[in-house]
Amino acid sequence: MTDMTWFHFLSGAVTFGFAVAGLFFLRFWRRTHDELFLIFAIAFWMLGLCQALLALTNIPLEERSWLYLIRLAAFVLILIAIWRKNRHASS
Repeated sequence: MTDMTWFHFLSGAVTFGFAVAGLFFLRFWRRTHDELFLIFAIAFWMLGLCQALLALTNIPLEERSWLYLIRLAAFVLILIAIWRKNRHASS
């Protein structure tokens, strides 16, 4: 296998992992209706989208920086969800 084949295979596996993690959090949200789980599901799907876009598009390295804003937004969502959960727990 060539290096690009391994890259696409592993990118697909990582994308699938993010999608499955999002589905698990969505299942937990449906059971508990806790917004933390819903936001985690959305964040993991955003991470999967970023990974899929990196693998499926042939964007040169110099022009990929905007894709990492999706990843940054997902991590910011996770931080906001944790902050909101802790704020509600303390009051």
